[in-house]
Amino acid sequence: MAKSKTSTDRRKARIRRAIAANAGRRPRLSVFRSSKQIYAQVIDDEHGRTLAAASSLEKTMRESLKTGATVEAARIVGKELAERAKKAGVAKVVFDRGGYMYHGRVKALAEGAREGGLEF
Repeated sequence: MAKSKTSTDRRKARIRRAIAANAGRRPRLSVFRSSKQIYAQVIDDEHGRTLAAASSLEKTMRESLKTGATVEAARIVGKELAERAKKAGVAKVVFDRGGYMYHGRVKALAEGAREGGLEF
């Protein structure tokens, strides 16, 4: 029996299809947020490799932030990810919000990545 997809899974798939159609050959900046942390990675879908990653769980972030579930933490993670992506030779990406609304922490992460020098 086939497993039915939830509305979240369908929304993620729809967003991923739109990104793949319009991305060209750019890597994808993928976001995952939980209730307590936020994670982001730059993925090369052609080769199936992660080029750069950052999260609010890293030691330096945990020491400086009270929690990883704030807009401030998301902005810092975005800046850190942009620095790491630049070191990996990535300047332009496509933003994959992962089915989340472009609001709050997801928006702050995107703005932080733009401040760090990524274009999308």
